[in-house]
Amino acid sequence: MQIAQDKVVSIHYTLKNDAGEVLDSSSGGDPLAYLHGQGNLVSGLEKALEGRQAGDKLSVRVEPADGYGVRDDGLLQQVPRRQFGGANVQPGMQFHAQPSGGHARVVTVVRITGDMVTVDGNHPLAGENLNFDVEVTDVREASAEELEHGHVHGPGGHHHHD
Repeated sequence: MQIAQDKVVSIHYTLKNDAGEVLDSSSGGDPLAYLHGQGNLVSGLEKALEGRQAGDKLSVRVEPADGYGVRDDGLLQQVPRRQFGGANVQPGMQFHAQPSGGHARVVTVVRITGDMVTVDGNHPLAGENLNFDVEVTDVREASAEELEHGHVHGPGGHHHHD
């Protein structure tokens, strides 16, 4: 079966940056299972996997525009330290921010100057080329529930907790 819209695909992957450092990998664990064509992977990797099948191995280089985006300096902003509710804020810490009328996003503390904290709303991998080594381990039909929810259930996928 070939990878196509709404198929459940299981992959083993290793993600490296241009310096060859491993940023993420499924090695040693279960393969990652995802619903193809639902935006669960970066678009550049989904495009490269289209039409592949179980057993295929590929190396994919994804440019920032098809990965986690190009860096946007407009996402750097200064926030008064008091907005962190007394937390001992340090550079490198990440927080969930919910701007008024905007989408929730993770921001990373870049620096602290006096009472002002500079946060970066870019994804930590924005502006980076993503180098994936991928092995397709399984391709199957999605269940009606998976299609309705837009993600995979069960091993390697999403679990609903009661």
